[in-house]
Amino acid sequence: MLSIPQPATAGHTGTSAADLEIVLGVDTHKDTHVAAVVTNLGVLIATAAFPATAAGYRQLLVWARDVGPVRRAGVEGSGSYGAALTRYLHAENVQVIDVNSPDRATRRRRGKTDTLDAEAAARAVISGRATTQAKTGDGHVEAIRLFKLAKDSATKARTQAINQLRAVLVNADPLLRESMVGLTPAMLVRSCADLTDDPTTGPAAHAAMHTLRLLAGRIQQLTREIRDLQKRITKAVATYAPALLQRPGVAGDTAAALLIAAGDNPHRLTSEASYAALCGTSPVEASSGKSQRLRLNRGGDRQANAALYRIVVTRLRCDKRTREYVDRRVTGGKTKREAMRCLKRYIAREIYQIITAAQPQVRTTPGTTP
Repeated sequence: MLSIPQPATAGHTGTSAADLEIVLGVDTHKDTHVAAVVTNLGVLIATAAFPATAAGYRQLLVWARDVGPVRRAGVEGSGSYGAALTRYLHAENVQVIDVNSPDRATRRRRGKTDTLDAEAAARAVISGRATTQAKTGDGHVEAIRLFKLAKDSATKARTQAINQLRAVLVNADPLLRESMVGLTPAMLVRSCADLTDDPTTGPAAHAAMHTLRLLAGRIQQLTREIRDLQKRITKAVATYAPALLQRPGVAGDTAAALLIAAGDNPHRLTSEASYAALCGTSPVEASSGKSQRLRLNRGGDRQANAALYRIVVTRLRCDKRTREYVDRRVTGGKTKREAMRCLKRYIAREIYQIITAAQPQVRTTPGTTP
């Protein structure tokens, strides 16, 4: 443990720190986490750095609890470098609050150090500026997120390989190129995978055939990976929230994106309006003076927002009630695009109710057991 000296009693008011609730603030990094303990009255007690290891997490919490009872912790980067620490603190009945980086005005005024960021994380929890509970990241939804991460990566690599195969084929020998005209994409890949070396060809033609065979084999391998991961995603969604897949327009990938946005502890979101804001489907006030208006929300989880859009498009094609709703809103003066935005908001409410019903209410008060 690498201690960073700080005044132990700066600003102390005479009240024993051990008698106060201690709020922990952590600035996370790849190799080390810098922590600060601040009383609920705003007095900084100490700061220290700990290795980002299992032993380091234990040392950090023991160090903080030596100062006083720790029930809340503000963690910057709880979904990335601080994910493992967040899981450990949750297991130790510490409520973890997700804290954003300090704004630029504050950093220009105070400067930027890891200790200042850790202290700012704790003060954000005390002041109420940070209130969102961090995702636990230890259940079915985390498994779905990892499967989807691998699937998206494989899909991107397959698309790149297909483009490269077509580019090589365009410049290949005319006889080879013409032999594959009119083939479907699947047949084209199989044909390239079955190519054999021809000793009578020149070095460039030989290299082209070898490259086409390698790219085709890569595409086939990635296709198998994608299909396997898709089955795993659908199975995991069906295990966690089977009712989600029964809703019109909701498939495995769509459900996965919506579940990932909520996390393994969806009850951390206080209402369906919170979930709608998280998905970027809630309108944002943009009023000023005599102008009173709402603008489109361009924030939130854009993958979840795109998933809601796909549901709307599918229901417009297949669901009679959805088409009737859009017709009513268009007749009432809205554009079709505005009506679709309204639908996204309604579907977000529907999805939130399904997600929260899929998992029983979990503890929200630190120090209690589920």
